[in-house]
Amino acid sequence: MAVMNRTILIQLRRQALPVSTKPLLCVSRQYMSTAAHTDARAPSEHPHEDAVTQALRILQTAPIAWNSSGSAAFDFRSDVVTKPTLSTLEAIIRSSLDDDVYREDAATLSLESHMASLTGFSGALFVNSGTMANQLALRTHLTQPPHAILADSRSHILHWEAGGIASLTGAMVQTARPSNGDFLTVEDIKKKVVLSDDVHKCPTRVISLENTIGGIVQPLEETRKISAWTRENGVKLHLDGARLWEAVAAGKGTLREYATCFDSVGLDFSKGLGAPMGAVIVGGAEFVARARRIRKGMGGAMRQVGVLSSAARESMESIFGPGPSGYKDGGLLRRSHRLATRVAGMWTEKGGRLSRRTETNIVWVDLKAAKVEDYLFNEMGAEYGLRLDGSRVVLHYQISDDAIAKLEKLFSRILQTTG
Repeated sequence: MAVMNRTILIQLRRQALPVSTKPLLCVSRQYMSTAAHTDARAPSEHPHEDAVTQALRILQTAPIAWNSSGSAAFDFRSDVVTKPTLSTLEAIIRSSLDDDVYREDAATLSLESHMASLTGFSGALFVNSGTMANQLALRTHLTQPPHAILADSRSHILHWEAGGIASLTGAMVQTARPSNGDFLTVEDIKKKVVLSDDVHKCPTRVISLENTIGGIVQPLEETRKISAWTRENGVKLHLDGARLWEAVAAGKGTLREYATCFDSVGLDFSKGLGAPMGAVIVGGAEFVARARRIRKGMGGAMRQVGVLSSAARESMESIFGPGPSGYKDGGLLRRSHRLATRVAGMWTEKGGRLSRRTETNIVWVDLKAAKVEDYLFNEMGAEYGLRLDGSRVVLHYQISDDAIAKLEKLFSRILQTTG
């Protein structure tokens, strides 16, 4: 079995990225001979070997999603559609299978330690999703009402997390709009934050930033100004860093440079990195210990979670890179940025307008200026086999060249018709 398993893993590694027509697995002649003569219906003294035999038979004879980016290659709705790869499957096969609630799972402990080190914190906690990372962090920071959270009026924590702030923290929400139209500045925050002892007011206890937000990078210099101000005034600072990887890949700073400006950071593995699920919260040791207890109360503690944490780490190291700066050339994330620049150029060169500038992997086409309704844009895209979600066009590393060509045809059709 050990020899057979090594052969399987070698073949998996050779096909770590999505491929098309190559055979999925080439196992040894001896093993396939054994597999061919195994009757899955007959009882066996070695049920685990029977399970591996059956799994390999399926891998060899049936098409499986692990071998291709599939529909993600034509899906511009979001980078959450990215598919795990065969290298992810290998990581899952190799993963530890111990209990994380008892803090015994080696893969999960290793990932948490690694993420704490990358970001310059003393603790980290693996969680189910980016939403859980944000809501759990905010809940951990808020200990005694009355309390308020100040955030960008466009932020994910306000609009796309099922009202979690209200239901989980009971906090009042205070919003600020960026005066520059792109990202919050310390001056924007000062105008909206509540620090007074006036009993008529709800005091701001946490400020939450988002980076990237709508594909726009929150500059490191401005982030440091906000950080210094919040620390002077005793306000906690959280970062929704679901796409912080994109800011780093764009060369705007390292994970550590950004993270150390905050009291807590949430990082998502399942967007542009392509992990099947999972996120991490990083913060101080005491903060993480408290978050761990609250996570348990939320039902977010998981048992044999090594299969997920191993997949998350493999996706991070393959797509972003193993260190706090990612790959020097930006890796596969930078490819999505180049595609975004190309898509933005395709739109503007045909006479279209952009509603926001393109900095990372998101392009905002101005459909209103083009006199096209969102639903019609989506329906026309479907005629080309594309999945779209209105004016936000999201690029990721699994988008195919064929999808870009079809998108260009769609742009030509729309802008020639409306222009």
